[in-house]
Amino acid sequence: MSTSTHSVRFNDRVAAMQPSATLAMKARAEERRRQGHPVVALSAGEPDFETPKPISDAGVEAIRSGFTNYTENPGTLELREAICSKLDRDNDLSYTPEQVVCSNGAKQSLALAIHALCDEGDEVLIPAPYWVSYPEMARFSGAEPVPVPTDVDNGYRLTPAALEEAITERTRLLILCTPSNPTGTVYSPDELAALADVLRDHDGVYVVSDEIYEYVLYDAEHRAFASLPNMKDRTVTVNGFSKGFAMTGWRLGYMAAPGPIAEAAGKIQGQFTSAPSSITQKAGVAALEMDKEPVEEMVSAFRRRRDVVLERLRAIDGVQCPTPEGAFYAYPDVSAFFGATAPDGSTIEDGGDLCFYLLEEQDVALVPGPAFGEPDGLRLSYASSMEDLETGLDRIEAGLAALR
Repeated sequence: MSTSTHSVRFNDRVAAMQPSATLAMKARAEERRRQGHPVVALSAGEPDFETPKPISDAGVEAIRSGFTNYTENPGTLELREAICSKLDRDNDLSYTPEQVVCSNGAKQSLALAIHALCDEGDEVLIPAPYWVSYPEMARFSGAEPVPVPTDVDNGYRLTPAALEEAITERTRLLILCTPSNPTGTVYSPDELAALADVLRDHDGVYVVSDEIYEYVLYDAEHRAFASLPNMKDRTVTVNGFSKGFAMTGWRLGYMAAPGPIAEAAGKIQGQFTSAPSSITQKAGVAALEMDKEPVEEMVSAFRRRRDVVLERLRAIDGVQCPTPEGAFYAYPDVSAFFGATAPDGSTIEDGGDLCFYLLEEQDVALVPGPAFGEPDGLRLSYASSMEDLETGLDRIEAGLAALR
């Protein structure tokens, strides 16, 4: 059998795209598990809870009743109306169904918004640490991602001064994520208002507000950026069902945006994927209409885990960790260990080296900070059982203690 040596030429934007570091770490941890290693994975951004029964029942009923055909491209009217009701009830935002586009996950909604608004040569401001996919989505649209550094001392918050300094005549978008992945930071209403004050002087800059962790809050208040004075017409609100409702595998997200932006995003979706699953959309309606007690129970469990993680991390000499106010991640600064020597003689240069050292030597999987644009840190997900967290933290502590 002959083997072809013909080389494949890829789109330059595909060739330049970096693979997801979170998925790469998950794959490496699973590979070690297959080799027999007892890996504790604290890397995945996925609730370890079952989807609440009313939601699953709605999906099952959709199948049984034959609701299994294509739906309207932006989503069923029933779901879009339910989303409009949710935005009005929870966020003090008034939208019509025509301003809502439902997609196969919030990730797709983000990509649609970025691709609808950005062109070659535009700049996209992304506060760092950031979710790993934001820069790649910007690059693939032809825009240039511009990381805006933040500081561990103020909880990794973008300041108005830093935002003002980063804006240029090429700036097209600011991507905000609150509650934040990877830091758990939640911007207060006053902090968001201060950022909005800067943006009012820059008419051409739009905001993509990623609010997927809206319901996972501990010590803070969520405020939708679009609800700030004069910001609704310049904001695309992205949300979904994966985190707050433990529906990661259902793949359902949405955007709410000014009519022309929603129309453009819908046009892209119509050519790429069309609407999300009809079955999932029925489940999404049930999620928005059900009693929120299962969500509150899940968040209470996350809070207990967060408190344990914070206590354990802060007890390690050299680790600095702000308090996560939402989501289910801690993002400790571990730069005190850079330059240290591992037992095998290798040198720990940054958060990436530290994460892979902890995986190979202690069988605990974390996500390295360089993937998030902040190499001094790493991301630990506490969307895992308390037993796994305690074991993982024991291993982290032992691994750090072994460095010299």
